[in-house]
Amino acid sequence: MAIVPHPKAQRPTERGKTAVDERPLTRHLQQDFSLVLGGPFYQLLRRTHLSGSALEQLRGRTLTAVAVTWLPLLLLALASGEALGGKAGLPFLYDVEVHLRFLAALPLLIVAELIVHQRMRLVVRRFIERRLIPDAALPRFDEAIAAAFRLRNAFAPELVFVAFVYLVGVMIVWRHGIALSTTATWYGMPSPTGMQLTSPGIWYVFVSLPIFQFLLLRWYFRLFIWVRFLWQVSRINLTLVPTHPDRVGGLGFLANIAYAFVPLATAHGIMLAGPVANRILYVGAKLPQFKAEIAMLVAWLSLVVFGPFLVFAPQLASAKRLGLGEYGTLAERYVREFDAKWVRGGASAGESLLGSSDVQSLADMANSFDVVKRMQIAPITRDAFLGLAVATLAPIAPLALTMMSFEDLVRKLLAMLF
Repeated sequence: MAIVPHPKAQRPTERGKTAVDERPLTRHLQQDFSLVLGGPFYQLLRRTHLSGSALEQLRGRTLTAVAVTWLPLLLLALASGEALGGKAGLPFLYDVEVHLRFLAALPLLIVAELIVHQRMRLVVRRFIERRLIPDAALPRFDEAIAAAFRLRNAFAPELVFVAFVYLVGVMIVWRHGIALSTTATWYGMPSPTGMQLTSPGIWYVFVSLPIFQFLLLRWYFRLFIWVRFLWQVSRINLTLVPTHPDRVGGLGFLANIAYAFVPLATAHGIMLAGPVANRILYVGAKLPQFKAEIAMLVAWLSLVVFGPFLVFAPQLASAKRLGLGEYGTLAERYVREFDAKWVRGGASAGESLLGSSDVQSLADMANSFDVVKRMQIAPITRDAFLGLAVATLAPIAPLALTMMSFEDLVRKLLAMLF
């Protein structure tokens, strides 16, 4: 892997050319940054040839996940007669939640790994290339990267996730918050002592659900690593440029990383759409009853994805205040000299205003000051926020058809747009 030198101020050479000072960087600064390439489960995938060093074999991982989580449920439900009917009021093939969870949400969790890795791998180089990290702070930046890698590769967290999934995720969250315990289903039958699991239900509870919840917890842990890394970087006195065109001092590349989490947001929308659909179709619930849950999901994902960028708000706000002061003083000097020269008669007799570069320089000064004035205090864009919200709500939107016909829905959407 090529070493990326830390860009320093260019210095003139004896022949009038410019050269960039290069310094050797530690192995952490030389590596691509990845939240995904590490941990015991990743090593297991490598040993079973379900992943390469850069997350190759995506199709193989996805098909294997579906084959382990969903296919046995279908076969067991067919064998026990719970696929289309039997004693279940909710047969397996009619369970919207289970199909959305394992045929849509689970593959998206796997696909999201590759997308996040590809979009985030150059984040360290962007900090270096844009000269945001001062030379004196390079060791601290390197330690932040090393700390992220240590957490990512740790064995203990994933072991805790396995225990948490079985003790809390399945026995408490699913049984008491998601499962239809009062209705006969393909996975369980209500009884005075509690839900009695069927044969496909046993695989569902002890294999399929734990795998899904484990992968979800791994994602939250990776997001925690990302938040911790950004927080540690924000403790460094960054060399922000108030006039940078991205209007966030040079940190604009972080906003683009938010798009990497769109598949993860869609997976969460699918996870909510499944149980809501089951309750609408088989329990008699109405979509408006879940307004709070839908709003909370959008708010939660917005906080998870964009909240980490707020750690840079103090430095960006400080850079904006300083920039307004410095560029305001510079603009004051320039406009006074322009006024004295072109308005008060200070220009020489032979100098023409037409074609003078002074006017263009005045416009450039105004534009620079306007960039500083419009500088944001966080690398968050409206387009990224709307994209995340749409990705979250898209799987839930079809449930609106339970309240009105497709024609009425199209008519209302057209009325809103036009």
